[in-house]
Amino acid sequence: MRTRALHLGLDVGTQSTKGLVVDAETSTVVARAASSYDLLEGLPVGAAEQHPNTWLEAVESVARELWQKLEPEPGELRGIGVSGQQHGLVILGEGDRVLRASKLWCDTTTTAEAEELSERWGRSVPAGFSASKVLWLARHEPELWERTQRVCLPHDFLNLRLTGEFTAECGDASGTGWFDATTRTWDSTAVDTLVPEFKRRLAPLIDSGSQAGRLTPAGARILGLDEAHAGVSVASGGGDNMMSAIGAGATREGVCVLSLGTSATVSVRSETPVVDPSGAIAAFCDSAGGWLPLLCVMNATGVLSEVAEAFGATLNELTHAARKVEVGARGVEFLPFLAGERVPDLPGATGSIGGLRAGSLRPAVIFRAALEGVSLNLAWGVARMRTLGLAVDRVRLVGGGARNSLWATILADTLNVRVEPCKELESAALGAALQSLWACTRASDREADLTDLAAPFVSLEQALVPDPDRVRLYEELQESFRASVAQLYGANLQNLS
Repeated sequence: MRTRALHLGLDVGTQSTKGLVVDAETSTVVARAASSYDLLEGLPVGAAEQHPNTWLEAVESVARELWQKLEPEPGELRGIGVSGQQHGLVILGEGDRVLRASKLWCDTTTTAEAEELSERWGRSVPAGFSASKVLWLARHEPELWERTQRVCLPHDFLNLRLTGEFTAECGDASGTGWFDATTRTWDSTAVDTLVPEFKRRLAPLIDSGSQAGRLTPAGARILGLDEAHAGVSVASGGGDNMMSAIGAGATREGVCVLSLGTSATVSVRSETPVVDPSGAIAAFCDSAGGWLPLLCVMNATGVLSEVAEAFGATLNELTHAARKVEVGARGVEFLPFLAGERVPDLPGATGSIGGLRAGSLRPAVIFRAALEGVSLNLAWGVARMRTLGLAVDRVRLVGGGARNSLWATILADTLNVRVEPCKELESAALGAALQSLWACTRASDREADLTDLAAPFVSLEQALVPDPDRVRLYEELQESFRASVAQLYGANLQNLS
């Protein structure tokens, strides 16, 4: 009987945890599972929190479902990789006890702290980054902060629970605000001046292609495994954007990935650091030894879900109807900032719909306007990436929104790029599994190439190409979109020109 070489990839996101298992012997995904959850309710406007125990419960549920399908023998499970939502602040007290719910990437209650840190450090610190959350906590909940022994990100927290080792990894760490992506080290100025005694609360950084540790008996129980599986490799892991890049094959320079989830991101692999003086494009490291300059907008699939809920229709129904609506949504313009926005930097913004006339308030028209609004905002940020010299001439499309072929067509036209949907849309979970495979392979072969290891798992659907006539129409709509944002919010948006 053939022995399988299984690697588990877990993607712990904002709306759900997804898991899949690959077999390195056959280069296939052999099982998958998911578990959904929500944000905490009853919080102030702008607050977005989840308790880390929610993630642990979801991980356990997903893992048990996977093992029911696979029934792995001891020795078949070779490694584990964890992808986590970026920027979330997890604080631990004595005995690594969780002290409070995690403030997430989409929490905008720390806007004042972000503005203060941006002025203090002379660079942009978005409200979504972890640094603003630390400062907020130290000021608003000082007694809790005094009890804090360790500060970590969601994926760091999960690695700690699985291995007992407290580590951090450069890709995910580059979204904290206290990391220097150019040198791939903690930023000493930020660490020393954020809050008193901050450095002692941080984990040591490890290499992206290394192991965070070995699965402990307690970690095995979290995954629904018996102690015979203790000792299995747990890779360094990383943030969901970094893992998604691996899962989409962006492990060599120039490969660009567009992910459509709760937020939407556009990232491109680079062999050298790319720093945007305006801060619009994040200077991230990737989780494969390079860099990953990244655009993030906070409003994507959530906007579509809001429209669907408002009209009591499904996304499929609205998409079918919106196909019959012409480019420009009959003059309706949707500024989709329902959760504030990171790019452009408008954390306190609200959404708006303009250009309404008799007949405009049709579900198909509003849904088309929402699709176009999110896409035009993405195109604005992509224009900034091109200004920095980044080549965005084709993108690999991943995430839940990638299943919407109308949206993919609109993106091809608004971004004026070739769009290549990945067959495996859960690229972050796949990337976590592939990074696990890489870490295990490097244990015996330090020169193992991640691109070569990942290639058999990455395949693409038929590409969508931009239509020249629609591209011209969207260029006109882009100018109107930018003017409306500037007029409504009175913002200086020259850094996106």
